[in-house]
Amino acid sequence: MGSEKVPPKPTAIKKGIKDGPIRCILLSEFHAVAGSKICCQVPDNFISKDVFDSIRTFIIPKPQLQRCILTVNTLGHKVIGYPVLINHVRYQRNAFYFNLCFVCDSVSRTVQYEAVVKKLSEYLLMMEEESSFLSRPDKRDNIHNLLECILRDLNERHVATIVEGSTTIYLKIGRLKPDPPPVQDHQVPLLCRGFEDTDLDAWDLTTQQVLPFINGMNHVARIAAEADVENQLVKACIQNLVYYGVVQLLPLLKYSNVYMCTRALQKLTRDRNFAEECRWYVQLQTDKEPARLPSLFNILQLYSQMTHGVTLRSLCQRLCPRDNNIDERKLVSFGLQHSLIRCINKYPIFTGSLPTPKHKLYTGLNSFDEICCKTGLTPSRIEQEIDMDSNVTVIWK
Repeated sequence: MGSEKVPPKPTAIKKGIKDGPIRCILLSEFHAVAGSKICCQVPDNFISKDVFDSIRTFIIPKPQLQRCILTVNTLGHKVIGYPVLINHVRYQRNAFYFNLCFVCDSVSRTVQYEAVVKKLSEYLLMMEEESSFLSRPDKRDNIHNLLECILRDLNERHVATIVEGSTTIYLKIGRLKPDPPPVQDHQVPLLCRGFEDTDLDAWDLTTQQVLPFINGMNHVARIAAEADVENQLVKACIQNLVYYGVVQLLPLLKYSNVYMCTRALQKLTRDRNFAEECRWYVQLQTDKEPARLPSLFNILQLYSQMTHGVTLRSLCQRLCPRDNNIDERKLVSFGLQHSLIRCINKYPIFTGSLPTPKHKLYTGLNSFDEICCKTGLTPSRIEQEIDMDSNVTVIWK
């Protein structure tokens, strides 16, 4: 079933699951005597009576499941529908049930069709309310021709246009984005522009619990602890927000981090609006009178000094960004968001022959950020232990 507020994130593409065409479009309705039945399908007889009888209770379900995306996968077919109930005295039993369904192969990915099925169903609902388009027997040929055109155009061009009088409906199969990588405990989610004041009521319950703790500073493990939500649920929630462009993930900010500027830094000198946005973003906020905007020169000076071997702590000690009304945390956050800088991570590797339990994380695959989150130790404590251990080597990348 689909959610009306937040569409579910498409699941990862498993082996054998791939995009496939729409094999059939069928229209089913509930008859007062015969019960659920197929009143029209293209191609004709694609879904046999035996197959339909085995899924009919899901095609025309109970009223509680109306106006939800339902997907049934059985007997080699995957059926995606959006059942609709119309209450009116002109119908027998004062109700008319119908469901417009797309039928695909059972191994096909179908999430890209859900929005189209819903939009087409809402269009047919409007036509039925205006002219009894679905319930009148003399309209069957019109319905068949309509579904035939939609099936052909969606499979061939991924778009279809319906013109009925003064009404024009456009249907388009959206392209699916690949799933984002799994979210890690040490990553820091940040709300993208336009979502800073998002209405919590528009989201599912887990997201409502998590969003208030997404501030660009808290890492995933800390968000889970402060929101009192199970860690894996928080990761799945944030991965979903990343998929829909609501959140982006940044490295954990630490003063022991090393950052390096990129060629994208040139944008600050070439785009005046972008430079102004940066100045407003990184300015130091105080409880007293608002600080004046920092100069672009001082901002560029800090970014340009970010290079191999220079930690954020040493940079702040040398250039004192706060004396120039620059919040170094916001400076790093803005730089990472817009790829003006990148974080150079440290990866410890155990090179000895008798590892202790703590050495199990020193594989060269776990960064300092990951190790800090997994062990609860501070970066300085980990660095002290590594400095005293001749069997551990650190690489930067």
